[in-house]
Amino acid sequence: MLCSTPAAPAAENIVLVSGAFRRSIPVADMELLAKKGQAQGLLADLLRFSNQNPVEVGKLLSQSIPLPLVLVSRLLNTRIGEALLDRLANIVYPLKTPGAGVPALRSALVIGIAEGDGNLSPVSFLRAYPNREMEVNLPALLALLQKANSISDLVRFFSESPLDGLQGKDSGSR
Repeated sequence: MLCSTPAAPAAENIVLVSGAFRRSIPVADMELLAKKGQAQGLLADLLRFSNQNPVEVGKLLSQSIPLPLVLVSRLLNTRIGEALLDRLANIVYPLKTPGAGVPALRSALVIGIAEGDGNLSPVSFLRAYPNREMEVNLPALLALLQKANSISDLVRFFSESPLDGLQGKDSGSR
């Protein structure tokens, strides 16, 4: 008898959730967008609604980042890694089992990097996600994006500060 391990389920749908609102985007639609720059179904509607260019979004989905597997695995098992995963697991988690978010994210990252020969893309992350349906908590995601925008606005404010011009005048008078 040959022993084989059954393949772990990969994400088949990304379920966008906000209160009673639930809409699913098939991962196959994300893969099509990444490969050909073509959007279909709800994904096409979302891109059109948000004025996003499907070809550009497709490029982002297929873009891979080289990551050292052993280092990432070790980092994810530190207190800092656990804290990061815990925060992300409030946004992305297996549908109907939000308590399994941390192990699911850790698994998807490690398996995605391993199967990508040291590279990870959003599509390879989805292929490695160990649950058929991945829930995305839209209010939590929007709150995170708002914080990220606030931080980038704050950095931009200080980097484009009018005080920069004063420093040049001050240093010339000394």
